[in-house]
Amino acid sequence: MTTLEAEQAIRALASARQLQDPYLKRWLAREQAERVAILEAARKLRLRTGQLAVALDLLEEIAVREGAGIDSILSRESLQRLIQSEGPAPARASAFLAELRAIRFPRLGATIRRLDKEISALALPSAVNVVLPKDLNSDELVIRISVRSADELDWLMNVLAEKREGLARLVRMLGGDDDL
Repeated sequence: MTTLEAEQAIRALASARQLQDPYLKRWLAREQAERVAILEAARKLRLRTGQLAVALDLLEEIAVREGAGIDSILSRESLQRLIQSEGPAPARASAFLAELRAIRFPRLGATIRRLDKEISALALPSAVNVVLPKDLNSDELVIRISVRSADELDWLMNVLAEKREGLARLVRMLGGDDDL
């Protein structure tokens, strides 16, 4: 792709997504290989406006932090797997941004993995879903229960009562009262 073709494609995508001008200017100011790599990822993942803006911010922060080009960052296996994979674009785009956040904030990613491991260790039935706050931006733990009968509700409430200490530990971990 020539420089002119890349710029036209970027401007077209930015216009279609109504990307704010400062983001477009920063994108166009990047090296050619970086601009094209961002364009390819944005197209394949069908990033929406907010997702594209967040991705640009995170990619620039990672590039500065690591002293690497955005094209080399986007060529990492973990990101390429998401960019090239099949499946619904919204889920892939969300996973892509989560992976960028994990790269940008490695301690946050490690903490989330540790909490996920704790949740898995509880071995809760599939009708119980424990949801961590997005980016651990609060200390609120959400527990969702899906039931179809009163008997199932009774059973799940008993399971939760048995798992109370493990769930309480998760809450303490989120609140900073327990070691992560």
